[in-house]
Amino acid sequence: MENVKIRVATEQDAEELLAIYAPYVRDTAITFEYEIPTAEEFRSRIRNTLKRYPYLVATADGVPIGYAYVSAFHKRAAYDWAVETSVYLKMNCKKQGIGKKLYLLLEEIAKEQHILNMNACIAFANVEDRHLTNDSVRFHEHLGYKVIGHFTQCGYKFDKWYDMIWMEKMIGNHTVHPEAVIPFSEVRQKFGL
Repeated sequence: MENVKIRVATEQDAEELLAIYAPYVRDTAITFEYEIPTAEEFRSRIRNTLKRYPYLVATADGVPIGYAYVSAFHKRAAYDWAVETSVYLKMNCKKQGIGKKLYLLLEEIAKEQHILNMNACIAFANVEDRHLTNDSVRFHEHLGYKVIGHFTQCGYKFDKWYDMIWMEKMIGNHTVHPEAVIPFSEVRQKFGL
């Protein structure tokens, strides 16, 4: 963990981050995507996220080993104070505290942006199998997220039906007149990013 550094993703990271994500698409039900995105699609995802939100990369000796970002929970204006979180690590880098380090920094940035709700959409296995464990649920619980919704048999992958749950963590106070959400570009310097 000492040599793990976190920085903001760039479009030039697309191929390396896609290499981290591809096994999740190909071999797991953690994501319900069937097809591995192209590098250009992944570049577009990074670019579009960074217009408003943080997209962070964890590196070890300069090599990306994981990434995390937040995105809009919903496009309508009333949802501005809620975001959806995502994190992916190289398969051999799990359970080393890297995901936690990424998530805690995302949380601090989100607070500075005046975001109040962190939400995670997580594939859930009623019976864990080689394609899906409930490690993500346990990870989020450890960080203070609570299950707020459970959808049954809504995702079909690898000839099996999987559930999906929403987990949520409140990181701010819900006031009558909340402060406007600030774009990431306006707060990133405060974090040395």
